[in-house]
Amino acid sequence: QVQLVESGGGLVQAGASLRLSCAASVRTSNTYVKAWFRQPPGKEREFVAAITWTGGSTYYSESVKGRFTISRDNTRNTVYLQMNGLKPEDTAVYYCAADPIWKGDNQGRGQTAYRVWGQGTQVTVSS
Repeated sequence: QVQLVESGGGLVQAGASLRLSCAASVRTSNTYVKAWFRQPPGKEREFVAAITWTGGSTYYSESVKGRFTISRDNTRNTVYLQMNGLKPEDTAVYYCAADPIWKGDNQGRGQTAYRVWGQGTQVTVSS
């Protein structure tokens, strides 16, 4: 069974950068689509970014497009989220998710499209 472990969160000032990592326990998950979601305090979990298993296609929410970059290194069973120009509204618990099937650009932005989830890592951006 695939397990996901996120790391790289922390407390930073507005304008700073962070890189989140999500390591998978099973090599076969390299063929899974991987995604990042986040849950701001007091709000629902929301889609941030997704990447297909080859890395050939990436998808972003409008709120992070141009600032965040999702990538993956299948030799390390790891997916990354590079976050630049962080804003206080980026404060959230960030979750990594994975699924063997890519549901497409529409459904792939929904939580129900992913069967495997990490425990989350806190990102706090101060103003």
